[in-house]
Amino acid sequence: MNTVACIIVTYNPDYAGVSRLLAAISPQVAHVIVVDNSPARATQEEILKLIPENGHCITLGGNLGIAEAINRGVLAAKELGVSHVVLFDQDSLPSPNLIDCLLHAMETETQAGRRIAAVGPRYQDVKGQHSSPFVKLNGFRLQRIPCADDELVSVDLLITSGSLISIKALDEIGLMEAQLFIDYVDTEWCLRANSRGYEIIGVGCAQMEHDLGNQFIRLFGRTIPTHSSLRYYYLMRNGLWLLKQKWVSRSWKIMDARRLFLVSVVYSVFVGRRFENWKMISLGIWHAIIGRMGKYSE
Repeated sequence: MNTVACIIVTYNPDYAGVSRLLAAISPQVAHVIVVDNSPARATQEEILKLIPENGHCITLGGNLGIAEAINRGVLAAKELGVSHVVLFDQDSLPSPNLIDCLLHAMETETQAGRRIAAVGPRYQDVKGQHSSPFVKLNGFRLQRIPCADDELVSVDLLITSGSLISIKALDEIGLMEAQLFIDYVDTEWCLRANSRGYEIIGVGCAQMEHDLGNQFIRLFGRTIPTHSSLRYYYLMRNGLWLLKQKWVSRSWKIMDARRLFLVSVVYSVFVGRRFENWKMISLGIWHAIIGRMGKYSE
């Protein structure tokens, strides 16, 4: 029998949002594991009050990054003997049938002989007010892949939140790359899975609301997201680190090198705190070159 543990990573969260997420997901899974990255003791204590009857809480005592938090949760899930884990950010809200949809899709495709690493839902970005598409690399570009309610689509990437992964796949592919800390964690794992002969599937009937945390501005007639300068550091450093990996395809390297170049120009010249953005992007490039990874420190 397949059993699922939900792993939720929190960091200084909105307690009401976490409470809604726990209420929505706990009836759908055997276990809920909350891994808290918050440094403040008071925050940890408030999160402990929200844990449901089938819940467990791991407090890390400080921010060890999204990848390490997921890995701690996966190790705890394996000790509970589950067959699958589903990952969530603190800012997501799944539909009532999300786990059933994802698990059915994975079981069906696995029984058909496909090696499935992960399946994931469609999601509505609550701040961007739009439904975010699945994507697949087509040549040297990421192509948006439409997906109807009754469809399954082969994709190259899934965001972390909402992804259902089998323990068997994690054992063969490996855990998340902890040294990335944040940004590119989901991308790196999906590409690594692809390089080892696994497939990633988008599931139309599985849906959730999700807040990517982005603010948006209009530039040159397009709507683009904005971040803190520190996020541009991680984005540039981790993206360049990934380009250096031998198992990443040439097509991906060409596509993402172009995207990273555009990011460096747009956010250094046109958007937000341009000098601060430029400084952190440049530092990210330098740290990628010399191999300085992990959490950023002054």
